[in-house]
Amino acid sequence: MSVNVEKRVDAPGSDTYAREAWELKERIRQREDVLKQRRGFFMDAYRRSTTHLLFEDDRLLGFASTRRDGYILFLAVAPEVRGEGYGERLVAEVATNHRSVTCHARTTNEPALDFYKHIGFTVKRRIDNYYEDGGDAYYLKLGEGGLRDKLSDFMRR
Repeated sequence: MSVNVEKRVDAPGSDTYAREAWELKERIRQREDVLKQRRGFFMDAYRRSTTHLLFEDDRLLGFASTRRDGYILFLAVAPEVRGEGYGERLVAEVATNHRSVTCHARTTNEPALDFYKHIGFTVKRRIDNYYEDGGDAYYLKLGEGGLRDKLSDFMRR
């Protein structure tokens, strides 16, 4: 990770960085055919959530938007910086502030599922036709105990 990475937060009701988050999400959608939310849905959900963002100078590297109950609505990391710990750092931000961390992921999104499993999420159930386009999802939950400590280490870096 670059030493020039700055953490920023959009609290519920704020959309200071929503445009940058939307643009990153759309870039990923166009490239990988995931994160298919409509703009209105995305912006409404973004404004209602707490969003943790990582910037290098003024370039958004990634973000995680989370509900008050620890459910991750959106997690996105720029493709060119994946594998550098930014996704783990964002999940660690969420885990530090919530007793339980959960999310959904498309059953066909192998890279996302591999990432979540790698950092300690487990599949709790499959939900058919979860997404607006008819796609299926897994409901995932972050493991407790030692993993939470491991993820918290990312916060101290």
